[in-house]
Amino acid sequence: MVRKLETHATLNADDRAALLALPYTLRTFEPSSYLVREGDAPEQCAVLLSGFAYRQKLTGSGMRQIVSLHIPGDALDFQHLFLDVADHNVQTLTRAEVATIPRTALRDLARKRASIGNAIFVNTLVEGSIFREWILNIGRRDARSRLAHFLCEFAIRLDMQGLTGAGDYELPMSQEQLGDALGLTAVHVNRTIKSLEADGLISRNRRRISFPQWDALRELADFSSRYLHLAQQKI
Repeated sequence: MVRKLETHATLNADDRAALLALPYTLRTFEPSSYLVREGDAPEQCAVLLSGFAYRQKLTGSGMRQIVSLHIPGDALDFQHLFLDVADHNVQTLTRAEVATIPRTALRDLARKRASIGNAIFVNTLVEGSIFREWILNIGRRDARSRLAHFLCEFAIRLDMQGLTGAGDYELPMSQEQLGDALGLTAVHVNRTIKSLEADGLISRNRRRISFPQWDALRELADFSSRYLHLAQQKI
Protein backbone atom coordinates (compact mmCIF):
# COMPACT_ATOMS: atom_id res chain seq x y z
CA MET A 1 0.00 0.00 0.00
CA VAL A 2 2.84 2.40 0.84
CA ARG A 3 4.49 1.72 -2.51
CA LYS A 4 1.18 2.27 -4.30
CA LEU A 5 0.54 5.57 -2.49
CA GLU A 6 4.03 6.75 -3.39
CA THR A 7 3.28 6.25 -7.08
CA HIS A 8 1.40 9.54 -7.11
CA ALA A 9 2.43 11.39 -3.94
CA THR A 10 5.45 12.10 -1.78
CA LEU A 11 5.75 10.39 1.61
CA ASN A 12 8.69 10.91 3.94
CA ALA A 13 10.18 8.34 6.30
CA ASP A 14 7.87 9.39 9.16
CA ASP A 15 4.81 9.05 6.91
CA ARG A 16 5.86 5.57 5.83
CA ALA A 17 6.55 4.55 9.42
CA ALA A 18 3.14 5.86 10.54
CA LEU A 19 1.37 3.88 7.82
CA LEU A 20 3.26 0.70 8.63
CA ALA A 21 2.50 1.16 12.33
CA LEU A 22 -1.27 1.07 11.75
CA PRO A 23 -3.04 -1.81 13.48
CA TYR A 24 -4.13 -4.54 11.09
CA THR A 25 -5.36 -8.10 10.89
CA LEU A 26 -4.14 -10.56 8.27
CA ARG A 27 -6.62 -12.95 6.70
CA THR A 28 -6.64 -15.27 3.70
CA PHE A 29 -9.77 -15.41 1.56
CA GLU A 30 -10.81 -17.99 -1.02
CA PRO A 31 -11.97 -16.93 -4.53
CA SER A 32 -15.35 -15.15 -4.67
CA SER A 33 -15.27 -14.19 -0.98
CA TYR A 34 -16.98 -10.89 -0.18
CA LEU A 35 -14.74 -8.21 1.33
CA VAL A 36 -17.39 -5.48 1.08
CA ARG A 37 -21.14 -5.94 0.64
CA GLU A 38 -23.47 -3.32 -0.75
CA GLY A 39 -25.56 -1.79 2.03
CA ASP A 40 -23.08 -2.62 4.80
CA ALA A 41 -21.47 -0.01 7.05
CA PRO A 42 -17.74 -0.77 6.60
CA GLU A 43 -15.60 -0.71 9.72
CA GLN A 44 -12.37 -1.86 8.07
CA CYS A 45 -10.24 -0.77 5.12
CA ALA A 46 -8.89 -3.79 3.26
CA VAL A 47 -5.46 -3.78 1.57
CA LEU A 48 -4.76 -6.50 -0.98
CA LEU A 49 -1.38 -8.10 -0.25
CA SER A 50 -1.56 -10.99 -2.72
CA GLY A 51 -4.07 -12.19 -5.26
CA PHE A 52 -6.69 -10.16 -7.12
CA ALA A 53 -10.09 -8.66 -6.37
CA TYR A 54 -12.84 -6.80 -8.18
CA ARG A 55 -15.67 -4.36 -7.53
CA GLN A 56 -19.09 -5.24 -8.87
CA LYS A 57 -22.67 -4.10 -8.81
CA LEU A 58 -25.81 -6.14 -9.43
CA THR A 59 -29.04 -5.21 -11.17
CA GLY A 60 -32.35 -6.04 -9.56
CA SER A 61 -32.52 -9.17 -11.71
CA GLY A 62 -29.05 -10.30 -10.58
CA MET A 63 -27.02 -9.31 -13.66
CA ARG A 64 -23.45 -8.46 -12.65
CA GLN A 65 -21.25 -5.63 -13.88
CA ILE A 66 -17.61 -5.67 -12.82
CA VAL A 67 -16.57 -2.03 -12.50
CA SER A 68 -12.89 -2.36 -11.53
CA LEU A 69 -10.10 -4.87 -11.08
CA HIS A 70 -7.60 -4.67 -8.21
CA ILE A 71 -4.05 -5.93 -7.90
CA PRO A 72 -1.67 -6.50 -4.95
CA GLY A 73 -0.93 -3.24 -3.14
CA ASP A 74 -4.36 -1.73 -3.78
CA ALA A 75 -6.41 -0.40 -0.87
CA LEU A 76 -9.89 -1.66 -1.70
CA ASP A 77 -12.06 0.90 0.03
CA PHE A 78 -10.40 4.24 0.68
CA GLN A 79 -13.71 5.86 -0.23
CA HIS A 80 -15.32 4.24 2.80
CA LEU A 81 -13.10 6.24 5.09
CA PHE A 82 -15.70 8.99 4.73
CA LEU A 83 -18.78 7.27 3.28
CA ASP A 84 -20.79 5.36 5.87
CA VAL A 85 -22.61 2.87 3.63
CA ALA A 86 -21.12 0.71 0.86
CA ASP A 87 -22.83 1.25 -2.51
CA HIS A 88 -21.19 -1.73 -4.23
CA ASN A 89 -19.62 -5.13 -3.57
CA VAL A 90 -15.95 -6.10 -3.48
CA GLN A 91 -15.04 -9.75 -4.01
CA THR A 92 -11.82 -11.71 -4.29
CA LEU A 93 -11.09 -12.91 -7.80
CA THR A 94 -8.45 -15.40 -6.70
CA ARG A 95 -7.23 -16.71 -3.36
CA ALA A 96 -6.01 -13.56 -1.64
CA GLU A 97 -4.16 -12.39 1.45
CA VAL A 98 -5.71 -9.25 2.85
CA ALA A 99 -4.73 -6.86 5.64
CA THR A 100 -7.71 -5.14 7.24
CA ILE A 101 -7.09 -1.81 8.98
CA PRO A 102 -9.69 -0.23 11.29
CA ARG A 103 -11.38 2.56 9.38
CA THR A 104 -11.13 4.98 12.28
CA ALA A 105 -7.36 4.44 12.66
CA LEU A 106 -6.65 5.13 8.98
CA ARG A 107 -9.05 8.07 8.84
CA ASP A 108 -7.48 9.65 11.94
CA LEU A 109 -4.00 9.23 10.46
CA ALA A 110 -5.09 10.84 7.19
CA ARG A 111 -6.42 13.82 9.13
CA LYS A 112 -3.34 14.18 11.33
CA ARG A 113 -0.72 13.85 8.60
CA ALA A 114 -1.53 16.06 5.60
CA SER A 115 0.87 14.23 3.27
CA ILE A 116 -0.86 10.90 3.93
CA GLY A 117 -4.29 12.48 3.49
CA ASN A 118 -3.08 14.00 0.21
CA ALA A 119 -1.74 10.63 -1.00
CA ILE A 120 -5.06 8.92 -0.25
CA PHE A 121 -6.96 11.75 -1.98
CA VAL A 122 -4.82 11.56 -5.12
CA ASN A 123 -5.09 7.76 -5.17
CA THR A 124 -8.88 8.06 -5.05
CA LEU A 125 -8.84 10.62 -7.88
CA VAL A 126 -6.79 8.25 -10.05
CA GLU A 127 -9.29 5.47 -9.34
CA GLY A 128 -12.01 7.86 -10.55
CA SER A 129 -10.04 8.50 -13.73
CA ILE A 130 -9.80 4.74 -14.35
CA PHE A 131 -13.57 4.39 -13.81
CA ARG A 132 -14.17 7.05 -16.49
CA GLU A 133 -11.96 5.20 -18.94
CA TRP A 134 -13.83 1.96 -18.27
CA ILE A 135 -17.14 3.71 -19.03
CA LEU A 136 -15.72 4.99 -22.33
CA ASN A 137 -14.35 1.53 -23.10
CA ILE A 138 -17.68 -0.22 -22.58
CA GLY A 139 -19.81 2.51 -24.12
CA ARG A 140 -17.90 3.45 -27.27
CA ARG A 141 -15.33 0.82 -28.29
CA ASP A 142 -16.04 -2.38 -30.19
CA ALA A 143 -15.34 -5.80 -28.70
CA ARG A 144 -11.79 -6.16 -30.05
CA SER A 145 -10.79 -2.69 -28.88
CA ARG A 146 -12.44 -3.21 -25.48
CA LEU A 147 -10.57 -6.40 -24.79
CA ALA A 148 -7.28 -5.02 -26.16
CA HIS A 149 -7.64 -1.93 -23.95
CA PHE A 150 -8.33 -4.05 -20.86
CA LEU A 151 -5.26 -6.21 -21.53
CA CYS A 152 -3.03 -3.14 -22.06
CA GLU A 153 -4.22 -1.47 -18.85
CA PHE A 154 -3.76 -4.61 -16.79
CA ALA A 155 -0.22 -5.11 -18.14
CA ILE A 156 0.83 -1.54 -17.30
CA ARG A 157 -0.72 -1.58 -13.82
CA LEU A 158 1.03 -4.87 -13.00
CA ASP A 159 4.30 -3.52 -14.36
CA MET A 160 3.99 -0.41 -12.15
CA GLN A 161 3.88 -2.70 -9.10
CA GLY A 162 6.66 -4.97 -10.39
CA LEU A 163 4.26 -7.90 -10.84
CA THR A 164 4.76 -8.82 -14.50
CA GLY A 165 6.99 -11.57 -15.84
CA ALA A 166 9.33 -11.36 -18.80
CA GLY A 167 6.91 -9.56 -21.10
CA ASP A 168 3.84 -11.53 -20.05
CA TYR A 169 1.41 -12.12 -17.19
CA GLU A 170 -1.24 -14.54 -16.03
CA LEU A 171 -4.74 -13.22 -16.59
CA PRO A 172 -6.68 -14.23 -13.45
CA MET A 173 -10.16 -13.98 -15.00
CA SER A 174 -12.48 -16.46 -16.65
CA GLN A 175 -14.15 -15.57 -19.93
CA GLU A 176 -17.42 -15.05 -18.06
CA GLN A 177 -15.73 -12.58 -15.69
CA LEU A 178 -14.11 -10.78 -18.61
CA GLY A 179 -17.55 -10.53 -20.18
CA ASP A 180 -18.98 -9.00 -17.01
CA ALA A 181 -16.18 -6.41 -17.04
CA LEU A 182 -16.50 -5.62 -20.75
CA GLY A 183 -20.26 -5.84 -21.31
CA LEU A 184 -19.91 -8.92 -23.53
CA THR A 185 -21.10 -12.50 -23.37
CA ALA A 186 -18.58 -15.25 -22.58
CA VAL A 187 -19.04 -16.58 -26.13
CA HIS A 188 -18.23 -13.14 -27.59
CA VAL A 189 -15.16 -12.87 -25.35
CA ASN A 190 -13.96 -16.27 -26.57
CA ARG A 191 -14.33 -15.26 -30.23
CA THR A 192 -12.59 -11.94 -29.58
CA ILE A 193 -9.62 -13.56 -27.83
CA LYS A 194 -9.23 -15.97 -30.73
CA SER A 195 -9.42 -13.06 -33.18
CA LEU A 196 -6.62 -11.14 -31.41
CA GLU A 197 -4.57 -14.32 -31.26
CA ALA A 198 -5.10 -15.09 -34.94
CA ASP A 199 -3.86 -11.59 -35.83
CA GLY A 200 -0.70 -12.13 -33.77
CA LEU A 201 -1.56 -9.35 -31.32
CA ILE A 202 -1.54 -11.64 -28.30
CA SER A 203 -0.14 -15.07 -27.54
CA ARG A 204 -1.65 -17.45 -24.99
CA ASN A 205 -0.39 -20.38 -22.97
CA ARG A 206 -3.50 -21.26 -21.02
CA ARG A 207 -4.11 -18.04 -19.04
CA ARG A 208 -0.62 -16.68 -19.58
CA ILE A 209 -0.78 -13.72 -21.99
CA SER A 210 2.12 -12.19 -23.93
CA PHE A 211 2.18 -9.41 -26.50
CA PRO A 212 4.18 -10.14 -29.68
CA GLN A 213 2.98 -6.85 -31.23
CA TRP A 214 2.55 -4.50 -28.29
CA ASP A 215 2.44 -1.29 -30.35
CA ALA A 216 -0.16 -2.74 -32.71
CA LEU A 217 -2.27 -3.90 -29.76
CA ARG A 218 -2.12 -0.42 -28.22
CA GLU A 219 -3.17 1.13 -31.53
CA LEU A 220 -6.13 -1.23 -31.85
CA ALA A 221 -7.10 -0.47 -28.25
CA ASP A 222 -6.89 3.30 -28.74
CA PHE A 223 -4.80 3.07 -25.58
CA SER A 224 -3.13 6.04 -23.92
CA SER A 225 -1.85 5.69 -20.37
CA ARG A 226 -2.68 9.34 -19.63
CA TYR A 227 -5.68 8.38 -17.49
CA LEU A 228 -3.40 6.33 -15.20
CA HIS A 229 -1.52 9.55 -14.34
CA LEU A 230 1.89 7.87 -14.26
CA ALA A 231 3.59 11.24 -14.69
CA GLN A 232 1.59 12.91 -11.90
CA GLN A 233 3.70 15.56 -10.21
CA LYS A 234 4.20 14.48 -6.62
CA ILE A 235 3.17 16.99 -3.97
